Amino acid sequence: MELDLPLIWAAIIAFAIIAYVSLDGFDLGVGIMFPFVPESSGHRNTMMNSVAPIWDGNETWLVLGGGGLLAVFPMAYSIVMPALYAPIIAMLLGLIFRGVAFEFRWRASEKNRIWWDRSFAFGSFVATFAQGVCLGALIQGVKVVDRAYAGGPLDWLSWFSVLTGVALVIGYVLLGSTWLVMKTEGELQAISRKFAFVSGLGTLVLIGIVSFATPFLDAEYHLRWFEGPNIIYSVIVPGLVLICAAILFLGLKKGHEIRPFFAAHGIFLLCYIGIGLSFYPRMIPPDVTIWAAAAPDKSLHFLIVGTVVLVPIILAYTIYSYWVFRGKVDSSEGYH
Repeated sequence: MELDLPLIWAAIIAFAIIAYVSLDGFDLGVGIMFPFVPESSGHRNTMMNSVAPIWDGNETWLVLGGGGLLAVFPMAYSIVMPALYAPIIAMLLGLIFRGVAFEFRWRASEKNRIWWDRSFAFGSFVATFAQGVCLGALIQGVKVVDRAYAGGPLDWLSWFSVLTGVALVIGYVLLGSTWLVMKTEGELQAISRKFAFVSGLGTLVLIGIVSFATPFLDAEYHLRWFEGPNIIYSVIVPGLVLICAAILFLGLKKGHEIRPFFAAHGIFLLCYIGIGLSFYPRMIPPDVTIWAAAAPDKSLHFLIVGTVVLVPIILAYTIYSYWVFRGKVDSSEGYH
């Protein structure tokens, strides 16, 4: 039986993207929360310590997704880059900015540390908002003529892309706050629990607004969501989101520490599945399919060999690092 390599590669890249969102999302959320947590209490040190061992490893999945898109779907890459050049550059600069701030914060004097704290928060916000804008711009569609981007330099900027940018910022705060609920104790955990309640409500409201608006962007979305057998998914996925939301809020109310974190990730995963169902089989809406965007079969065969070895290694390293640094963390002693 001949393998459908473009489809397999689309699944690999989709997995890399959701892995990045799940893993880097919470430490970006921790950064966004930074300005709203008092510095004098030492809580910011604790927040930093909670993500210090794993934050740079989380971004490995972004490299895999972006590099895989270039190598395996070069046509899609050549369309996406000029279409989303500004937000992608903003995202990368934001990630660089927060990385520099992360390292230099520990070396700065108490007087100057506030500037690195602000830089860390600013970089986290910019990177997150830019990711959300990119998502919104892709959902609303990219103009393609003769296998090349045919739109303007600001086609990515719209009320819908700004809405998805804001939604992702609030969503990452939900991931970051539930991470801190799981990893901290005392006052910081109580503060994080409040953040999780508020951001959880905000995330659900914004998911509802984005979901309501999406079918009006393209008739194809309306067809996929509300006609034919796909309507089953249009009922099941929101129902599962509500179940995850119930687990999230009940867990926060009853003082659970682990359940809210995984419930928040469940909400993200279900939204991602919904996006995937809306896109498939298109790589770039409205017209570029997975198979049209794929590289020649020989390239796909060559690249899949290395990926079969590489991805399990990355997964094993990621799981091992989270296992090593499991448990609670505080500002003075690190993990215990």
